Amino acid sequence: MARDEQLKQRWETLQQKISEQFGDGETLDLEGIIYLIGVQELGQYKRKFKKDDKVNLMHIAICRLLEPFGYYSFSHFDQDGWPHYNMVEQLPMLKAGEQSVLMKEAVVQYFLEKEYIS
Repeated sequence: MARDEQLKQRWETLQQKISEQFGDGETLDLEGIIYLIGVQELGQYKRKFKKDDKVNLMHIAICRLLEPFGYYSFSHFDQDGWPHYNMVEQLPMLKAGEQSVLMKEAVVQYFLEKEYIS
């Protein structure tokens, strides 16, 4: 199976599974799944988040997702338990579609590592 086709199938499987678990009847998009990864990485599940916190959760998720690709490295947890990352390498200039593919690939890889999908 071609790599792109495998990514597409895994993404659809993940999107369906995670939407059934967290989507309240809605299909979660890439941003929604990235947000959930941010909450997962923070580990503060019962907390209500403000708008600024939600942006920071997305940032945490993106850093964590791109860490295996060599773009970020984990630095530390602050006094409130929020993870911090350092940029290792600047992301290449990508078109919107290419960014989406990179992030979907990173999300699928994340959930494969967590054994949420296979």
